[in-house]
Amino acid sequence: MINILRKILYTGTVTERYDAASPAPRARGAVMVQASACTDCRRCAAACPVGAITRQDDHLTIDYNTCIFCGHCVEQCEHGGIKQSGEYRLASLAGQLAEPAGQGLRHRILSVLGRSLQIRHVDAGSCNACDFEMNALSNPLYDLQQYGIDFVASPRHADMLMVTGVVTRNLTQALLMTYEAVPKPKLVMAVGACAAGGATFGQTYAIRGAVNDLVPVDIYVPGCPPKPQALLHGLLLALDRLSER
Repeated sequence: MINILRKILYTGTVTERYDAASPAPRARGAVMVQASACTDCRRCAAACPVGAITRQDDHLTIDYNTCIFCGHCVEQCEHGGIKQSGEYRLASLAGQLAEPAGQGLRHRILSVLGRSLQIRHVDAGSCNACDFEMNALSNPLYDLQQYGIDFVASPRHADMLMVTGVVTRNLTQALLMTYEAVPKPKLVMAVGACAAGGATFGQTYAIRGAVNDLVPVDIYVPGCPPKPQALLHGLLLALDRLSER
């Protein structure tokens, strides 16, 4: 016990702001289009395994909810028209949280949730990569509890469902029953490309699709898998608390 206490004293505080650390050198973040260097060859779109790159209004657009950040599009571009960055703050709001903060339904939801948010995790068919990143939220480095956010064991005690993985047929009922068990008002976060886009594994007999094909989604966090910092960014964005950090 003495040795443990001594180690704690020498180690000090390891918890850091979610946005304080620089992305790791090999971290794959958002793919950015450099319009001035694009020659409209569309080799990047052809190389994308999930069809996340399309051309709209004479310029390339990237569906970040579907993108798996694999970098194949970057490798195909000989002119530097598309580059990969370390940007992970890509979370977006939808549904009942889409309206500006302080207005209407979103204001009522945030007033009910107050300073606390209880999360129930649902694995709808993931490869567990997103689950590992999500588990890191509770370690001392990210310390999810410092924001008044925590995981709970029962959906009846939860305010939000955090769903990972593309929804499979075998787990469809589990997702729907868990969603119904969460008391209102309730939020749903789709974590990672499989849950948010549903195109990672294509269309098979075993797959029902993205989470929003079955239940309404309020927060999308892109990535394959999304970093713990990206998950924290999405949670604080939903609670309108980014400006406080």
